[in-house]
Amino acid sequence: MALQAGIVGLPNVGKSTLFNAVSNSAKAQASNYRFCTIDPNVGLVDVPDPRMNKLAELVQPNRTVPTQIEIVDIAGLVRGASKGEGLGNKFLGNIREVDAIIHVIRCFEDENILRDEGAINPVSDKEIIDTELQLKDLDSVEKKIQKTEKQIKLDPKYKAELEVLVRCKEHLEKGKSIRELDLDKEEKTAIADLFLLTDKPVLYVANVDEASMHTGNQYSEKLKEAVKNEKAEVIIMNNNIEAQIAEMENPDDRQLFMEEYKMTEPALDRLIHSAYKLLNLYTYFTAGVQEVRAWTIHEGWKAPQAAGVIHTDFEKGFIKAEVIAYEDFVKYGSEAACREVGKLRIEGKEYIVKDGDVMHFRFNV
Repeated sequence: MALQAGIVGLPNVGKSTLFNAVSNSAKAQASNYRFCTIDPNVGLVDVPDPRMNKLAELVQPNRTVPTQIEIVDIAGLVRGASKGEGLGNKFLGNIREVDAIIHVIRCFEDENILRDEGAINPVSDKEIIDTELQLKDLDSVEKKIQKTEKQIKLDPKYKAELEVLVRCKEHLEKGKSIRELDLDKEEKTAIADLFLLTDKPVLYVANVDEASMHTGNQYSEKLKEAVKNEKAEVIIMNNNIEAQIAEMENPDDRQLFMEEYKMTEPALDRLIHSAYKLLNLYTYFTAGVQEVRAWTIHEGWKAPQAAGVIHTDFEKGFIKAEVIAYEDFVKYGSEAACREVGKLRIEGKEYIVKDGDVMHFRFNV
């Protein structure tokens, strides 16, 4: 179940360069002109997980299969996108389809890279994108308010829904995003069908110059200050360096390159982990001689739902799940050893799967 995170930002901030770096199944065109990306590029990205590697060391399977998320490279938005400027309607529609947003913001000086917005100003750049998304959401909310007002005349039950919509409208009119409104689960049902752009979780990428890739700079610090109340993470990286690392197929070459830049890991690994966490995703594992495999589920899913990720028959015919905590599997070294010391548990339909569980399902078709 590969969920999608969409890369957005103004033109020429490094979105397609970042996409090329993270994607291991597609390469986006990256050029120095506006609207280079028109149709969104989609790439499946492996989620790095040292736990899977450790399980593979113990089990010695024929193959290992990491879990993945989809990264979507969406064209650069411009001021006026909510009114259709720069193919804005098309691009905003692409954003509506993703589950989370990776917002790339330029935090470097380079006179050779075009910029329509004048002097480098990450806070202003962020606000341009925010405003366009808010205006589009405001339009969606206002249309639903009109519809709901008519429905109330026929059925008073829509009154509660209208109250939520009015709160959203007032919030957006103040230049604030819906995710800051802290609607509860029941209130969110009133806007669920709108797929509001500003209700999606956001991860900010500060694309800095090479000299600032470890420390950040004045621009990335201003960005951090601007988003401190959003409960959002800011990843600092140099997209060009990350793209070069991603292109290296030889692990030794990659390691030497990173050592040259005093890197312990690619910043992309942090980005992918953060995007995975942003989507409230967990990983569980199946571990056998044929393969060690990572599977993606939502936080809070029960055992039958987790089984359904492998095959719908597993969920339909679910009987029990054999579960070993990852830490126990590593401590005792094998499924057999865990079974012997009582660390293999039999769980039923109400068991809530934990991140890192090693599982085997019993089912009957």
